[in-house]
Amino acid sequence: MEEKKQFVYFLRLIPELLDDENWTEKEEEIVNDHFIKLQNLLKEGKLILAGRTLTMVPDGCGIVILEVNNEEEAKSIMDNDPAVKQGIMTSSLYPYRVALIRD
Repeated sequence: MEEKKQFVYFLRLIPELLDDENWTEKEEEIVNDHFIKLQNLLKEGKLILAGRTLTMVPDGCGIVILEVNNEEEAKSIMDNDPAVKQGIMTSSLYPYRVALIRD
């Protein structure tokens, strides 16, 4: 059996959504779908960690750390993340390896 590989993808809000005034119910629904997708990945054993910075600044970001079969699977997960697919966040994927983790 092939060893699983780890990947991290970074998410950044599109610039206009850094201002709370620009959020609508549509964006809230997309973020909710994004969170449900991450919860499902956790249940499937593919998600190691997900989180975000708490400030709405241009260099703030979200991170998703995955453990999957290959880069194609990781890219597919990232590309099908509702926030990415609906265009409210941009994303970038990198091979990754967790070195230390608290139990």
